[in-house]
Amino acid sequence: MPKFINPFTDIGFKRIFGQEINKDLLIDFLNALLEGEKRVTDITFLDKEQIPLYEEDRMLIYDIYCTDQNGEQFIVEMQNKGQIHFRERAIYYLSQAVARQGERGVDWRFDLKAVYGVFFMNFRPDWTTRKLRTDIVLADRDTHEQFSDKMRYIFLELPSFTKEENECENDFERWIYVLKNMETLQRLPFKARNAVFRKLEQIVDIASLSKEDRMKYDESIKAYRDKLVVTAYAEETGWARGREEGLSEGLEKGKLEVARNMKADGFPTETIVRYTGLAPEVIERL
Repeated sequence: MPKFINPFTDIGFKRIFGQEINKDLLIDFLNALLEGEKRVTDITFLDKEQIPLYEEDRMLIYDIYCTDQNGEQFIVEMQNKGQIHFRERAIYYLSQAVARQGERGVDWRFDLKAVYGVFFMNFRPDWTTRKLRTDIVLADRDTHEQFSDKMRYIFLELPSFTKEENECENDFERWIYVLKNMETLQRLPFKARNAVFRKLEQIVDIASLSKEDRMKYDESIKAYRDKLVVTAYAEETGWARGREEGLSEGLEKGKLEVARNMKADGFPTETIVRYTGLAPEVIERL
């Protein structure tokens, strides 16, 4: 039986990063993520409803929205499955956060605060180069000089992080290791190095949950697993084919993503063929 909660569920993710009483955990993670660039000393959680979610996202995408002491904003999301127009969705939500800063009247001079989007991806999208961190900024195409620091996208591809505990070199990697492996760990490492991990261990211990919180967590983990199973079934069998015209291209991309992930996880070609319907030669080229 797991000793620690699953951080990829709604309850788990928000228990770690979305509670005012434990906001030092999110502050520590953001500082590890942006080490050498900026330092966050305090954050204020903002109303989640400022960022509307599609109903179908609710079991697979969990978000936290906050601002720091300088008025810069952070949208932190845990995404458990790829979706069509995933990047466009990220652009849309960050653009909304920028646009909401506008003020009426002639005195406002477009004094925008930076907006950061931090996207934990518990899957491998087909547009990355199989690395943990993809950092997107607004920059000149030819010189690569940064044009503006007001929008920043940081995509964290968790399956591409393969380091073991003793190979982690900094607190950012230690955070990623703990989050990725939390549900299978019997103890949380790095407590002697950083006190925040001692506090984290207390928060994520399943035994520390109240009866009410345990019931909510159990429902959360059930919904998370059910949704993943249903979504995987739809991708692998083509159940969604014909749901509406024009989805064939998206379905093929979904099959390729499933096949690529299965191949990366060591499944034999014949098994991948059976689950995706792709030709063996297509799978071999992935």
